[in-house]
Amino acid sequence: MGTPEFSVPVLEALHRKHEIMAVYCQPPRPAGRGKADRPSPVQARAEALRLPVQHPVSLRSDAAAAEFAALDADVAVVVAYGLILPQEVLDAPRLGCLNIHASLLPRWRGAAPIHRAIMAGDRETGVCIMQMEAGLDTGPVLLREAVEIGAEETTAGLHDRLSALGARLVVEALDQLPLSAVPQAAEGVTYAAKIDKTEARVDWSRPAVEVDRLIRGLSPFPGAWTQVGGERVKLLRSRLAPGTGAPGQVLHGFTVACGTGAVEITEAQREGKRPMPAAEVLRGLVLPESL
Repeated sequence: MGTPEFSVPVLEALHRKHEIMAVYCQPPRPAGRGKADRPSPVQARAEALRLPVQHPVSLRSDAAAAEFAALDADVAVVVAYGLILPQEVLDAPRLGCLNIHASLLPRWRGAAPIHRAIMAGDRETGVCIMQMEAGLDTGPVLLREAVEIGAEETTAGLHDRLSALGARLVVEALDQLPLSAVPQAAEGVTYAAKIDKTEARVDWSRPAVEVDRLIRGLSPFPGAWTQVGGERVKLLRSRLAPGTGAPGQVLHGFTVACGTGAVEITEAQREGKRPMPAAEVLRGLVLPESL
């Protein structure tokens, strides 16, 4: 049970070792210029693997719950599915439902754990394999593994590393079932709220360390941005840089002063263009003295 690109390596790892009774994902959504319905990455990969796909709008109906129970599955693996699982669904598989969560629970329960870990300046994060229960990411943990977050790492890079780690860990968990489940600690609970696009505009009056984390944490989506003339420019990669000046002052190249310190933009994307190294962007874009 999963929907986005993050879930695809998990599907592939399970397919190599186990019999998959069904793949559940969110329904196709309008996408592209023509707004035609496009299947999710999980649906597209499942169909390529010739696996049966279900994409109900909800699992809350008696019919949907009965159809799920009729699979008579040993276990359900859930990763970034996007639908709430009612108790009847959680109870249907013989060994319950296992969730792959991209954080070190109880830190960053919720929708956007990868973004929030980078934006908060966490030095490490990881993956937990959790026995699901009705609460939001509150279930006991079967396996966990931590990874360091690189000083210049973006959400895109960390996303790919954690996706591969989750695929490996869940296969290990299935091989070892039944496993002892460790309740989550009552202390240290934080929530990774869904990313709101209103967070994405860079406030150069903030300290450089916060601006750098925002840029890396929102890359590639929705993409932190700044206004250059009348154009919105996405900032996709950055690093801390020496230099001081008034907030928003362009010091040299694409190095910009912040409330304290400065940030060097190393990759950006102009409207209607592909992402490019900063040096390439600056060949066609003249920065003002201050952003």
